Amino acid sequence: MIVQEVLGNMATYTNRYIGIDWLPIEWYETGKRIFRKNTLGGLEVAAKFLAAPHALKDGDILLATNGILVVVQIVPCNCLTIAPQNNHQLANICYEIGNKHLPLFMDEHLLLTPYDAPLHRLLQAQGYLTSQENRQLLHPLKTTVAPHNSVATGGSSLFTKIMNLTNAQD
Repeated sequence: MIVQEVLGNMATYTNRYIGIDWLPIEWYETGKRIFRKNTLGGLEVAAKFLAAPHALKDGDILLATNGILVVVQIVPCNCLTIAPQNNHQLANICYEIGNKHLPLFMDEHLLLTPYDAPLHRLLQAQGYLTSQENRQLLHPLKTTVAPHNSVATGGSSLFTKIMNLTNAQD
């Protein structure tokens, strides 16, 4: 079966169905535009998302055939969970994770990232509340900062404005 678009998500799906055939994918596969995988029921699914950039989410429905839904399931992975106690800790933790170019995810009040032993040791040494767990990485944060001038921001980016504020206090 070739899939070219997501039909919906189980969170809002209201039509009747007989069963679900789960398509397990890893967190890093959610942004793939072309892939071929097998569902847990053995159905081969080929996806070609060529239109616009997308990111599959847990519970996305890719196919509905004969009352059976093929649904994306993001499998749990080994990850580092961090519980910042205040905004200052949150900023420092995000800096350390960004410095390693690791993806960052949120789950309520916790920060999550794929497990990295050196980062874990570093954060523990700095006194942060961390643990190693097997969890789904579901809510990625956009962490790309582009320090370029932009017409939309009046010729300066957020990065430039922060730098100007910092330099003004020196």
